Amino acid sequence: MEKWPIGVFASVDAGLGVHFDVVQELGIPTIQIHAPHAETRTKEVAEDFIKKCNDAGIQLTCVFGGFDGESYADIETTKKTVGLVPAETRAARTEEMKEISDFAKLLGCDTVALHIGFVPEDRECDDYKDLVKTTQDLLDHVKVNGQNLNLETGQESADHLLDFIGDVARDNLKINFDPANMILYGTGDPIAALKRVGHLVGSVHCKDATWAPEDQRGVAWGAEVPLGDGDVGMGTYLRTLDEIGYTGPLTIEREIPEQRDQQKADIGKAVALLTELKEQLA
Repeated sequence: MEKWPIGVFASVDAGLGVHFDVVQELGIPTIQIHAPHAETRTKEVAEDFIKKCNDAGIQLTCVFGGFDGESYADIETTKKTVGLVPAETRAARTEEMKEISDFAKLLGCDTVALHIGFVPEDRECDDYKDLVKTTQDLLDHVKVNGQNLNLETGQESADHLLDFIGDVARDNLKINFDPANMILYGTGDPIAALKRVGHLVGSVHCKDATWAPEDQRGVAWGAEVPLGDGDVGMGTYLRTLDEIGYTGPLTIEREIPEQRDQQKADIGKAVALLTELKEQLA
């Protein structure tokens, strides 16, 4: 794989990703995908999707897990509903994530990822310790499938994420770095965070956002915007990726599935921007 191939977040049959025909029309060579619903996580669906990718010359680089009942309506709701953190759904979602790992293996993909949720701040509390054990159990399953598990950034500060990864202590636990999420959640400057966690970055998103008002950060959402229109600073972002030695795909994510035409247009502009920045840094 060449350095920094362009990618986009897509889907088999669900989720926020763009439709497969958009990936083809825009000539994007790599994709991450949102895992399909349980009833379509089958060998037949995997074989069909592999054929589509091969025929189009597209490489699948990561399969993301998501769960029924998750809501990003606001930050407080996200804390209560997202990932493996909610105790009442933790066991069932862990088993589902194992099934997603198995489906990713059918697809020949060596990386799975998810938002784990808002990791408890108190590293000595029982909930935190149970989350660590649960994550270890999941990672052991993922490792048997020859895979890494990448945690998406945003819901923790860089330091707290590093503490959690250190406590889990599994060598196949990595990071999917999303700079916009740091801004959206108000958890820290994305460039400083990238430098802090860079040695663990296994995949990235190219997404942009603007900060919430300073007195609302961490309480109210920032705003996702088209790539290049926000506060990340994409030129600085790519230079920092270069500094930390990251050479993998630059996966564009634009989370407006209800506006498919605008989503496609914004992704096309993002491809052009990233291509230009890559040439400048070559």
